[in-house]
Amino acid sequence: MEENKRTRKNLFCFPVGTLGRDAVYALINSYLLTFVLFTHVLTGAQVAAVTGIMIAARVFDALNDPIMGNIIEKTRSRFGKFKPWLLAGSLSTSVVIYLLFNVRLQGWSFVCFFALMYFAFSITYTMSDISYWGMIPALGSDANARNQFTSRATLCAGIGGTLASMLIPMFSTGTGAIGGSTAVAYGRIALIIAILAPLFTLFTLFGVQEHRETVIVEKKKERFSLKQVFKTIARNDQLVWIAVIFLIQQVGNGMIIGGIGSTYIYFTFGYNGGLYSLFSIVGMSATAILMVTYPMISRKMHRKKLMGIMAAVSVTGYVLMLLSLAVPEAEMMKFWILVIGYMFSNFGQYCFYLIMMISIMNTVEYNEYKFGTRDEGIITSLRPFITKMSSALIVAITSVIYLIFGVTGYTNKISDLEQQCAQGAISEEQKLSEISGVIFGSTGGSQSGVLAWQSKGLLIIMTVLPCVLMLISHFLYKKKYQLDEEEYDRICGELKKL
Repeated sequence: MEENKRTRKNLFCFPVGTLGRDAVYALINSYLLTFVLFTHVLTGAQVAAVTGIMIAARVFDALNDPIMGNIIEKTRSRFGKFKPWLLAGSLSTSVVIYLLFNVRLQGWSFVCFFALMYFAFSITYTMSDISYWGMIPALGSDANARNQFTSRATLCAGIGGTLASMLIPMFSTGTGAIGGSTAVAYGRIALIIAILAPLFTLFTLFGVQEHRETVIVEKKKERFSLKQVFKTIARNDQLVWIAVIFLIQQVGNGMIIGGIGSTYIYFTFGYNGGLYSLFSIVGMSATAILMVTYPMISRKMHRKKLMGIMAAVSVTGYVLMLLSLAVPEAEMMKFWILVIGYMFSNFGQYCFYLIMMISIMNTVEYNEYKFGTRDEGIITSLRPFITKMSSALIVAITSVIYLIFGVTGYTNKISDLEQQCAQGAISEEQKLSEISGVIFGSTGGSQSGVLAWQSKGLLIIMTVLPCVLMLISHFLYKKKYQLDEEEYDRICGELKKL
């Protein structure tokens, strides 16, 4: 009875704790590059420097994840090994994101400050992310319970990320920009998120009870060994394969929300944050159903079969998005075909994500079965490790695409107009009118606007590339990942006999 009460409480308090954290992640992962490009006039060298910083920091962040996992694994405190790091990471991350979006600098001074803040974010967010997701194996080893914790936490993560993705463009771009300026709007949005994120974390800190000994016996802490971290990962063949598969899928899945999607919407339908918010809301809405129903579906259908169905759903969505090319630019039907296509593609991709999450966590018991140790802190650190490695690749790909299609030439002009408006040199109405001229061309002919091949090229990249990568990940999962439902249950049964 007491156990059931604790589980019910955990099933509420654990997922709610990530609502604010994922709003932070959405702000940085989906809108930071957009914020930089649309609020700063940067030379080619400065754009390259910012891109290099983001890639280097995310690679550093990814490599830091297993290290942080190892540190958490060796932490001993009266509050457990996860909660101290969750608290420290949440508070320090809030300070960093506030500074990153509110300190007004331009040129190389901005680039240097950006480097300092972005690397700081890599460290602070890792503290909270690894400690949060690392808790799941400590909340229960039963497959159904783990599915529930994972799906509910992912649901709340999706809610936090989706709300941020919906509201940020709505209140930062176009007529709805807070303060009439994109730069001012992002600063205020960052402040709100910086306050909310630690408040939601309190639910997990004070409401969650782990399955651990009530009395902590102090042990002599082992000397930290980087070799031990990579040995733990490398010897677990199923962990290595699922890491590679997850990385491929995440790179494709993040292409639209990594910046290309919003840029394409602005260049095709106008500088209107509300329109991109609508694209995001409808596109992600179907995933809410999946988040709620996944535990039930997973009990009735094997993961590999489910992946096959979802791959077909995603391919259908990407084809629909490409078909929007046949509709004239001025038609809103083009927008709705694009949105519906994104909804289908995102639905399938999100199911892949849930399956990957479970598949990574199931390697904890596999590791215990094969080598006698769970190493859950190190193993669960692979999820954010892969997410951050994929985001580094997404930044690199996105930046190259922007250079190829000449996107920065237009964003520099928009940034200059945003700055003039923020300084009071031009009115908000004049700013929006001139930005429209930058995108669609001015009536006097002084500006030609975004060319058809540029906008169409962005759409082709953000549909074909994700589709191909998703199909590759599906093929590898079917061939290489062996911990299906029957094998996992067998391993858990063997462990109970020990």
